[in-house]
Amino acid sequence: MAPAVNAILASFSLSFVALTALRQFTKKRQNNPPLPPGPVPLPLIGNVLSVNSLEPWLTYTEWCAEYGDLIFFRILDEEMVVVNSQPIAEALLDKRSRIYSDRPYLATLEPYGWSVNFAFIAYGDEWRLCRRLFHQTFRPESAVKFRPMQIKRAREMIVNLVDDPQHFHHHFATFSLSVVMSTVYDYNISARDDPMVQIVIDALIPGLTLLTPERSLLLRTFPFLLKVPDWCWGSSIKLGAQASLSRVTKMKNVPFRYVQQHMADGSVSQSSMVAENLRRMEMQEEEDKPAFENALKKAATTAIVASYETTAATLMVFVLAMVLCPDVQKRAQAEIDSVIGRDRLLTFEDRASLPYIDAIVRETFRWQPVVPLGVPHATSSDDVYDGYFIPKGAIITYNTWGITRDEKRYPDASRFIPERFIDADGKLTNDDPAEYIFGLGRRICPGRYTADASTWSAIVTMLATLDISSAKDDQGKVISFTPTFIAGVVRYLPCDLPL
Repeated sequence: MAPAVNAILASFSLSFVALTALRQFTKKRQNNPPLPPGPVPLPLIGNVLSVNSLEPWLTYTEWCAEYGDLIFFRILDEEMVVVNSQPIAEALLDKRSRIYSDRPYLATLEPYGWSVNFAFIAYGDEWRLCRRLFHQTFRPESAVKFRPMQIKRAREMIVNLVDDPQHFHHHFATFSLSVVMSTVYDYNISARDDPMVQIVIDALIPGLTLLTPERSLLLRTFPFLLKVPDWCWGSSIKLGAQASLSRVTKMKNVPFRYVQQHMADGSVSQSSMVAENLRRMEMQEEEDKPAFENALKKAATTAIVASYETTAATLMVFVLAMVLCPDVQKRAQAEIDSVIGRDRLLTFEDRASLPYIDAIVRETFRWQPVVPLGVPHATSSDDVYDGYFIPKGAIITYNTWGITRDEKRYPDASRFIPERFIDADGKLTNDDPAEYIFGLGRRICPGRYTADASTWSAIVTMLATLDISSAKDDQGKVISFTPTFIAGVVRYLPCDLPL
């Protein structure tokens, strides 16, 4: 009986959503300029069957060849616009940021605990407070102060990689979190097996695959799936949400309580983002404190998430590139030897003298972008761009993957070729993927300067001290493998890749 009831409820919910979408779609077409070109939608369900649900950026990039750089389509009642061009994205997200700074509703955020990341919340007073707290610590002037720590931690990472090369992903996670945990919580991560690092990994590895608009549609269309009995078909969604909420809540609260406890017993060794703002909070009116503390927790947790998801995933891509492209590694090491020799390790003062290393960093960002669609935006009002109507509430997806696969801009785009960023004089070109992979507009990643510096310090230190090659079996034979990525908001390589 229960499956039949669920089927009826599902059909009713789907029909209601589809009819609502059709009515809204028809209304918006009246007396407005044409919508951007795109695939013809099916009645009621739109283009839901046409989109690769696991890797939608592949679909959007294919559509670009047929429909152009600005594409409109529908998934059920969701109106979606994909931008496949950096200039158009800058024209909309930067120059019209007043309209394009909101976020779409993601039905997975609250149930899975991810509303704690302020990058996903709606544009408004709460977001502005979170952003201000974050920016105070990670603005460009402050990011420079982290450089000695980034170099120090990069060198510790090398020791770990030499001693325990099999667990390289965990060493990358430790490195990527070390700066932010010290800065935000005054927490000094252990070089190995730190419990706080494991808390973050446990929360993020399964959680980052759940936050795309395409995946949240299931819960938005069928919200009753969060309330079905444990024994019922479909209960795995509810149980997965409960497990994710528990893990993310632990990631939010454990380091925050660490700061509170150390402030209480007077053992805070240095200033930190959380400690400084908790002291400021003591001087506020009592009714303002809960909202401020909540925003502080979100800003602090977002720093953890952003640091881990971008830097650790990017370093995995770099290692894969070095395994597949040994000639690139040799040229990079030759540049390092020619600039500093072998008598010392590198520092940030050497960066300007190592253009090929910077070209490798740029190509690592471009070759396999770890956030292939960025974080989706939403329009807060109707707009018209280049004669096309973009409706209020539309989800705006910035197809970073498609931009990195533009053969006119990046010939042979699927290959790892750092030389594409070096001009005839041996200098870096003006094309820097960091200008688009960290987002655009008011919602651009506020920690991008720290992330870029961490990536550079790790890559240059690895190149200066290690020879990166494929793993070998007990007989000394190279272990063959086919790289596969786990898809989600963040696209990353699995931890057990045999590198």
